[in-house]
Amino acid sequence: MKHLVLPLTVVLLMACSSMQQGKSSKNIDITAVNTEAGIVSGVRGGDGSVSIFKGIPFAAPPVGELRWKPPVPASHWEGIRKCDVFPPSAMQNKPAPFAMWTKEFMAPEEPLSEDCLYLNLWTAAKNSDEKRPVIVWIHGGAFTGGSGSVPLYDGEEMARKGVVFITINYRLGVFGFLAHPDLSKESPDKVSGNYGILDQIAALQWVRNNVAAFGGDPKRVTIAGQSAGSFSVNALMVSPLAKGLFHRAIGQSGGMFGREPGLERSLEEAEQAGLKFTASLNVTSLAELRKKTTEEVMKAGGRSGIVIDGYVIPPSYATFEAGKQHDVPLISGWNADDGVSFGPPAKAETFKAEAEKKYGEMTGEFLKLFPAGSDEEAGKSQKLQSVLAFGWQNYCWAAMQTKTGKNKAYLYFFTHVPPGEPNYGAFHSAEFGYALNNLKYWNKPFVDWDFQLADIMSSYWVNFAATGNPNGAGLPEWPAFTPQNTRVMEFGEKAGNISLPYAEQLGFIDRFQAATRSAKKGK
Repeated sequence: MKHLVLPLTVVLLMACSSMQQGKSSKNIDITAVNTEAGIVSGVRGGDGSVSIFKGIPFAAPPVGELRWKPPVPASHWEGIRKCDVFPPSAMQNKPAPFAMWTKEFMAPEEPLSEDCLYLNLWTAAKNSDEKRPVIVWIHGGAFTGGSGSVPLYDGEEMARKGVVFITINYRLGVFGFLAHPDLSKESPDKVSGNYGILDQIAALQWVRNNVAAFGGDPKRVTIAGQSAGSFSVNALMVSPLAKGLFHRAIGQSGGMFGREPGLERSLEEAEQAGLKFTASLNVTSLAELRKKTTEEVMKAGGRSGIVIDGYVIPPSYATFEAGKQHDVPLISGWNADDGVSFGPPAKAETFKAEAEKKYGEMTGEFLKLFPAGSDEEAGKSQKLQSVLAFGWQNYCWAAMQTKTGKNKAYLYFFTHVPPGEPNYGAFHSAEFGYALNNLKYWNKPFVDWDFQLADIMSSYWVNFAATGNPNGAGLPEWPAFTPQNTRVMEFGEKAGNISLPYAEQLGFIDRFQAATRSAKKGK
């Protein structure tokens, strides 16, 4: 058996949609759907039940004078714009498979362009008043790679389950996250650097204003993402500029509660990096900088990430601690082997020396929980430490939402090893092919349980988008995560709730992070 019976909430959702078709309403004409900027046409999916629109512009091309500026609305077009092929992905190094990340995880090799602010939409709605829940998927890729056109993000299966599914592009690398004193000076808000996040906000504004024409409910929008996409979901939960644009959040393997080197910087740090960047290009003005070719900028560009500027993005922990986050239901979680492929095994002496440097007076407690009595033991502790770098972020996210928010949080732990992955285990990114029910796009020798697990996970995601609660008929109970009930949904060789894994280690990281914050406040 490859597929379970759909959960009751999904069945009811589809039944309501069918009943609505009998009412007087505007049928969706795939050859002509009205958006604010003009009329678009799409194509039918495999069995004809899903309408697909690829490459709808949600903002003007950020080129020329618009390079390193906040996105502006797309210009109006005349006639019907064909949206039947994937748009250009954001500028990045040529996408190429490596390690466990095969071509199914990669952006298409071409086209790549600065003109990249497009979204893709899948809907099975037959008329425009069905008000189906919406999921907006934000891709990962360390803010330097990725695309809404990645094969494993395809939205057809999720659309069949009852949601309007949308993937978006946003500016990456130096094009999306360059900060510079002169860019901050020219900005009316006196900040720079978060253009990629502003692109995501612009996409959500497009969804609010246009998704009803595709049968979606602008009052039931879920933002979801993995890795850098999960960081983005966290950023949007604390950004004042995203208020009211979404109503649920799903973060998969990534968050902003303990500073992540390379992915988070202060505005001052980012501006200093920007000065070095412009010096490498030998330019003295923004006008000169904007005249540089795409290739010249790419050649000079370095790693870029989110800027904690206090305007677009304030500090995440402090925002949640004060209860000032966008208080929406949350799913958060991580994978059993997140991060483990990102470096060689540590030697015992090196591991202990680095622990002493980082943890100081808390080193003894750390080494009891992450022992390093031998090189082999140190290697295992290093692996666990890498896993919990993601695990603590997502655990803390759920805990903080529970502590200061009124809406519930649900925590998961993905332990299932995809077939043919003995060296990488339940690796970073392994879960989203299951969560989006897209195993058919992944070239693996899957067995019945893989398809059942994908059906279960995607049903939870669809239920959550519909109601803010992942539970539904025919699914194992997923309890809300609370300080009194720290139960976690495990997606492994079975699906069921378990006690919080690595509770002692996560508790230690909590105490260390609290001590670090206290020390900073005391300075």
